[in-house]
Amino acid sequence: MTADTSDRDRLVTENLPLVHACANRFRGRGADYEELFSAGCVGLCKAAGRFDESRGFSFSTYAVPVILGEIRRVFRDGGALKVGRTLKEKARRAMHEKAKLENELQRECTVGELAKRLGVSPPEAAQLLEVSQPVLSLTSDDERAERQFDIPVPPPDGPLCDLLALRTVLEMLPQRDADLIRLRYFEGLTQSKTAARLGMSQVQVSRREKAILLHLRELLLK
Repeated sequence: MTADTSDRDRLVTENLPLVHACANRFRGRGADYEELFSAGCVGLCKAAGRFDESRGFSFSTYAVPVILGEIRRVFRDGGALKVGRTLKEKARRAMHEKAKLENELQRECTVGELAKRLGVSPPEAAQLLEVSQPVLSLTSDDERAERQFDIPVPPPDGPLCDLLALRTVLEMLPQRDADLIRLRYFEGLTQSKTAARLGMSQVQVSRREKAILLHLRELLLK
C-alpha cells in the first residue's frame, strides 16, 4: 500500500533527522555534505511514498536502506568517485604550488615541504595530492579489462544497519521482554533495579534476560 500525500509528508517531516544520520556517515569521503543530504532526502521521499505499515515493521527500518542507496549514488559517476568542488580547488592549488616549489628546488619536493608551502598539515597535503591523482579503475587493470581488483572494505553503514536489525527483532518480543531489554541495555539499569521496575525478583530477571538474549541471537542469525 502506498502512503497517501498527508502520510507521506508526515513521514518525511518526522524523519529528516534520519537523513542527517545517514549522510553524516559519509562525511569526509570527497563529497559535499549538502549533496549527500539532498540525495538522502530523495531516498526519504521514495521510502515515504512506498512504505506499507501493514507489513509490521517500523518506517525507519524500511527507509534507511533506501536513503543509503540514494546517497551512494552521489559516489557513482561511471565508476569514479565524485570529489567536492572545494576539495578540487584546493587540490589544483596544491599541484600548482608543488610544480613551482619543485622548479625552485630543482628536485621533487617532500610532502612536508609542500605542506609548509601551503600552510597546511602534512596529512592534509598528502590528501590533496591523492585527490589530484587519476582515478584507478577497480574493475580492470588494462584496456582488455581481463582482471578485477577486489578491495575488501567495511561498509560505512554497518553499525547503523546492525542497530536497525536489532530494533526490528526487539519489536517482535512480548512487551514485558522488550521492556526488560530496554531497561538493562538502553537505560543501563542493574538487574536489581530492573526487577524493581518490572515487579520481578533479581533471579527472575537474570534467568529471563539470558533466555531473551539467546532468542534475539537466533533471530539475528536467521
